[in-house]
Amino acid sequence: MSPASASERRKSRRYDIALPVEVRAPGLGTTDPRRGETRDVSARGLYFVIDQDLSPGSPLEFTLVLPREITGENEVLVRAHGRVIRTKEEQVDGTTKIGVAAMIEKYDIVRAEIEER
Repeated sequence: MSPASASERRKSRRYDIALPVEVRAPGLGTTDPRRGETRDVSARGLYFVIDQDLSPGSPLEFTLVLPREITGENEVLVRAHGRVIRTKEEQVDGTTKIGVAAMIEKYDIVRAEIEER
């Protein structure tokens, strides 16, 4: 019996989308948020790039806004807690960034009412 491929193991739909994400890593001794960008998002996890090295197993807090294209309705603010699964160095626009795969352990969804201006 052969091992399941990554796509077979995934149980929730994955969206390949670049969104701004705000990340806090309480285990690093700072509460200052860092900004990153997602590469893909699912209900169980996400992959993002950031300029801060994180250790596998480290707890994370992150916030992102899912656009109407994903939700089908209004933009949705997602606040989540999770853990770093793995990291790897990546080159982004000539700069070394850290790619982070994170598992979502808990999240709160807030429907954002966008004011028409």
